[in-house]
Amino acid sequence: MLPTNIKLTDNPGPYLNLYLQKGSYKKVAVLTDENTLLHCYPMVKPHLPDHAVISIKSGEENKTLNSCTEIWEQMTDLALDRHSILVVIGGGVLGDMGGFCAATYKRGIDFILMPTTLLAMADASIGGKLGIDFRHFKNHIGLFKEPVLTLIYAEFLKTLPEAELRSGFAEVIKHALISDKTLWRELSSKSLTDQPWDVLLRHSATFKASVVQQDPTEKGLRKILNAGHTIGHALESHFLKKGNKILHGEAIAAGLITEAFIARNQQLMPEAEAQELTNYILKIFGKLNIDEADFLSIAGLCVQDKKNKGNTVLAVLPEGIGKAHWDCVISEEEIVGALAFYNTLQI
Repeated sequence: MLPTNIKLTDNPGPYLNLYLQKGSYKKVAVLTDENTLLHCYPMVKPHLPDHAVISIKSGEENKTLNSCTEIWEQMTDLALDRHSILVVIGGGVLGDMGGFCAATYKRGIDFILMPTTLLAMADASIGGKLGIDFRHFKNHIGLFKEPVLTLIYAEFLKTLPEAELRSGFAEVIKHALISDKTLWRELSSKSLTDQPWDVLLRHSATFKASVVQQDPTEKGLRKILNAGHTIGHALESHFLKKGNKILHGEAIAAGLITEAFIARNQQLMPEAEAQELTNYILKIFGKLNIDEADFLSIAGLCVQDKKNKGNTVLAVLPEGIGKAHWDCVISEEEIVGALAFYNTLQI
């Protein structure tokens, strides 16, 4: 069952309007990027009270303190006070950063997330993790703060290019892999375009919300949601630093394959299931082009992962399809070996 502050709806406008009226907010501001301003904001605008629009540049490369300063300056110029609310219409980058700006402005004002990408609907908008990148490290600066409302509207998916839909699918795959073997079998029997998105979104939202309710600040159980993310985030940071940005889901897909390889070698995951996972993810995502000369630096980036203790890299490894174990120690040699294995795979 979903928490009361998360709603999947086929008509978000009236629900949003009613919520804002009940909240008696003095001022309403809407945060968009250039894409959501064009494609998604017009679907919501008729249902909003008087409001101001703040728009910034899209993209992971803009998820920085400089963008936050731009948002805070506009919030200040609009004279938003603690009785105001920020409505964020965007994907994972904008939700993370917009929520972070709202949670820190005047020690925190209310905010609503309206995720517009599959990645944000299935994962990023749920659980109250907010933050920005710093020195190319993913989500290096941030905090935990729940939005007062998350409105999930699957029709926004129709505005996405296929690459963005595929990117978000990595998080849907991850949720199935760590929670539900039956669901994994169902989704892995279908192509990207044949997926029942309403069913998958409800599963992802319900599963993640349940985990977060049990462990809000990631002291234990919530760590399983980082499956694929130790090596995945390192890959994302590596390519971003080199000026060759990849999509988050592309990095997580590679992370799921490489971490499954380590799990297999640690005898946590049966070889047949590791192969099954690898084959399907390769079919959907293809492969990243990773230079062998960069393996050690990518392994070094894993040391910056937020789940670590000291210089010990702690990852989430699958215990077969449908289960995962957190705080698994993985070595630099294992990471390099997993990247080398990845490079040998044939599509």
